[in-house]
Amino acid sequence: MALDYNASAALMKDAEFIGRVKVACLKFATYINGEPTNTPAHNTRIKWASNTMLAPEVAAVQVTPVAVMDQAVQGAGGTIDDAGLQSAVENAINKML
Repeated sequence: MALDYNASAALMKDAEFIGRVKVACLKFATYINGEPTNTPAHNTRIKWASNTMLAPEVAAVQVTPVAVMDQAVQGAGGTIDDAGLQSAVENAINKML
């Protein structure tokens, strides 16, 4: 069952959840830094990755609302496992880029 609006809004402000999103952002940024330069939208992705490495807190705050709306997060809430959260964060970032 999906989170209701209040639960979604609360999760978007939950410091522990945002911290987990930050780790997922940094993991994805590390991956992007190593991807081939002919990857579609590589210049945009590498810019995002560089900015994330410099200011991971900013990236996490920007990505968290979109990640919370991911179907997997809506189903599990803050108890989502790390692999599920990583996927939700990567999906959110790809939507934003």
